[in-house]
Amino acid sequence: MTAAPPPVERPVTKPYVRRLEADRSQAWRRAFQAAFFALNIWIGVQFYLFVRHFEGTGWGRFERPPGVEGWLPIASLMNLKFWIATGLIPGVHPAGMFLLIAFLAMSFVFRKSFCSWLCPVGTFSEYLWKLGRETFRRNWALPRWLDIPLRSLKYILLGLFGWAVYSMSPRAIQEFLESPYGVVADVKMLDFFRKMGLATAITLAILVVLSIFVRNFWCRYLCPYGALMGLASMLSPVRIRREPAKCIDCAKCAKACPSILPVDTLVQIRSAECIGCLECVAVCPAEGALDLKTAGPKRWRVAPWAVAAGVAGIFFGIVLAAQFTGHWGTHVPDEVYRELIPRAQEFGHP
Repeated sequence: MTAAPPPVERPVTKPYVRRLEADRSQAWRRAFQAAFFALNIWIGVQFYLFVRHFEGTGWGRFERPPGVEGWLPIASLMNLKFWIATGLIPGVHPAGMFLLIAFLAMSFVFRKSFCSWLCPVGTFSEYLWKLGRETFRRNWALPRWLDIPLRSLKYILLGLFGWAVYSMSPRAIQEFLESPYGVVADVKMLDFFRKMGLATAITLAILVVLSIFVRNFWCRYLCPYGALMGLASMLSPVRIRREPAKCIDCAKCAKACPSILPVDTLVQIRSAECIGCLECVAVCPAEGALDLKTAGPKRWRVAPWAVAAGVAGIFFGIVLAAQFTGHWGTHVPDEVYRELIPRAQEFGHP
């Protein structure tokens, strides 16, 4: 890894109108990150206690939190295909499918905003590289000849998972998810963390260390979920837009961009790497020089509060719709869980 020079703020040489309105986008975003991170911690604790109960070593009966299915992206893709192909809501892990739809919708509308506003892995990764910047006074960037091919890895992984799901018939998907392996896929995911081997622990430790030095290492190079959100964001009706006549060429926006995009030299950001975090907009000092705007001739400005309200509205709207229609939870009898959970490690991939 070589230390590529970061964008350098340039002295202001043009007259400009200073932005007077306080930008609250990052306060909103940090609040969303904290709330969703805490929600995932609670879901994890509740699910752990649920599993321990059926392993016979728990403290009482805990309900299984359907939100844990958000950590089963492959099952969510399977269920989405099953729903599209048959028109039927799947009975096993349906919450994961609705969460996937919500995340895709908000990424389509607000530029991959799931990754920067809600994703707990993205939040953890962001605070790691910010820790590295505070500790070492900078972050490092991979050279372009290495950065570009490495970025393709997440799309290759997405393509492999997508092809595997695409090649399965609806009947095969149903049989897979209703098999013992499919029913306890969430338990096996939990066991991946609580019973991880040495090789897995070392790999995770390496990813954590790399994320301290390189901005969003996992998200930028390896996350297939983020790759899917990025493809959805390419169709977004909004994008970051720079007005050259009002821009003072200070390069603060490029320096702030966590995706290392040259915001200061582009008129609009079309890249799938843009995560809709609005950090570039937050640091811009010139009125009207940089904003999130709609595409088309009108180019309406999208205020930070509208992004926050939209992200929350999409998430809660889809989740509540699934709950009110009775399609949120996985309805598996306790007797089945009592039989399968203690034997989860016995079930191999069908």
